[in-house]
Amino acid sequence: MNKALRDIEFGEQGNTAPESGGVLELLGPGGPDHIDTASAYYATSGQILRALTRQLFAYPATHDLSDAVKAFTPAADIAETIPTTENGGISADGRVVTIKLRERVRWDTTPSREVTAEDIIRGLKRLPNPVSSAGALHYFTSTIEGYADYAAAYEVAFEGRPATAAGLADFQNSHEIAGLEALDDKTLRVTLVTPANDILNILAMGFASPAPVEYDAYLPDSPEMRANHVSNGPYRFANSPDDPEEIRLERNPAWLQDSDPIRQQNLDGIRIRIKRETPETLRGMIDRSEADLAWSFTVVSWAKPEPERIEFPRSYPGFALNPYLVFNMHSQNAGGAIGNLKVRQAIAYAVDKVAISDILSVMQGVPNKPLHSAIPPGSTGHRPFNPYPSEGDRGDREKARELLSEAGYGEGIELIAAVRDVKLHLDVMGSVARDLEACGIRLRFEKYSQADYYGSFLSTPDNARSSRWDIAEPGWTPDWFGNNGRSIVQPMFQTNNKPGTTNYGGYSNPDVDRMIAEALRESDLEKAEALWHEIDIALMKDLPIVPILAFAAMTSRYHSPRVRNAVHVPQIEFFDITNLWLDRRMS
Repeated sequence: MNKALRDIEFGEQGNTAPESGGVLELLGPGGPDHIDTASAYYATSGQILRALTRQLFAYPATHDLSDAVKAFTPAADIAETIPTTENGGISADGRVVTIKLRERVRWDTTPSREVTAEDIIRGLKRLPNPVSSAGALHYFTSTIEGYADYAAAYEVAFEGRPATAAGLADFQNSHEIAGLEALDDKTLRVTLVTPANDILNILAMGFASPAPVEYDAYLPDSPEMRANHVSNGPYRFANSPDDPEEIRLERNPAWLQDSDPIRQQNLDGIRIRIKRETPETLRGMIDRSEADLAWSFTVVSWAKPEPERIEFPRSYPGFALNPYLVFNMHSQNAGGAIGNLKVRQAIAYAVDKVAISDILSVMQGVPNKPLHSAIPPGSTGHRPFNPYPSEGDRGDREKARELLSEAGYGEGIELIAAVRDVKLHLDVMGSVARDLEACGIRLRFEKYSQADYYGSFLSTPDNARSSRWDIAEPGWTPDWFGNNGRSIVQPMFQTNNKPGTTNYGGYSNPDVDRMIAEALRESDLEKAEALWHEIDIALMKDLPIVPILAFAAMTSRYHSPRVRNAVHVPQIEFFDITNLWLDRRMS
């Protein structure tokens, strides 16, 4: 057993040695939104990419989230060790990070070969591609020397020009990023714009995964790329991840346990059956070990779970902005109503946040509370304030009708609501629709699968620009906790109208962009915290979103009787399927 696994605490089943073998069964609706790490950004993808990919740094799984240093500090993964000023990995001025790569980290190629520093750079070079780019691209453009220039040149190179695999590869291979240099196969030098005390968090994101040279032959996240996915994690695809009925993973023979301090290879395989079931049916299947875990978000936890088969984190690291309403700032529907601040304010006043909290009460034991700001509790920059108050957070319909009339829509309007075709989310948006109907705003629902909602609809700016929606109900969990000021504000609100964006509504305010840049340059943590809060205030004045609930970032997860060591990974919001194992006696 590796050191990372020895260091974590086991679950309710006790400190029992892992067994090897068996196929983990997951079941739920919809496939992953993305498989390519250049664009994968959601929990449905992260749940399986944990088994397929590795990064320079990664977060070990743990039950105990009360120790923030242990739970939320990245550990060395592909990197041989954590770079520090003491070991010479970080320069005295904090701007140069030198990373030694671990030996024997291998690609599943024929023959297998080791991951190199050039593979890391190739992965980072792919992020600004015009086909399926990274939703958190700003993390890299604002931090790594020369990255912003590279990304801008990439955009210009393909304006009005069709993207081909050969064209993208030619650009990436002929343009360098000044702050990324392979000193040799096993040494990467990263030069920063300014010192960044969250650089390890950024390089622990899935976006910072290496990419094999084989990916030059495919468009990012295309069916061809998916069909030819190359793994360096403990598992690999056994069939096409685009199979509409199931996704199967098998052991990756190129992976070596002694080269991976984070993951295990306890299972013979993992099978994800893509099928819609009611929560009641799925619970029965889990009880009978016909399924081990719920795939996607269909079943999170249960009203009266058996304590031995539901794993609660021992503490909560912070809160997600989940759910929230986002406005399409490009929409021309209803005379461009959503572009009118008073219409957005009317919606902010109308929503009964407690009613939505009650809907989510099915997730018993998971703290949630009405939220009034973009930055939720537990994240840098959060301070309580409430710019759109209502008594008991039940909504102020009189104020909402007044604002709607002042906006020139006293006779009422109809808006398009983009909704996930999942009962929980239909119920949530149904509650919002009733609140808005009482104020003169009718919602027409357009439904999307869980995977399509994020992966191909909201994150595609053309859908916003063509007025295909006015209002949507996503959720957002910070990419990391601790020193995480940028992990909400930058991806959600900094100007970004590129494919893969997580600024879904196309919000853009040059003053907010300037404030973000100022906060990122501030080295004093207290001053930086104050700047992030000022940005929060500015955002709530512009109101590109309506926060609804602060929802605990880690929730309980129900599992079958045969699952052992069901350990949480906060950054992917699920159990770590690479560290659990199956009790074959319970099969």
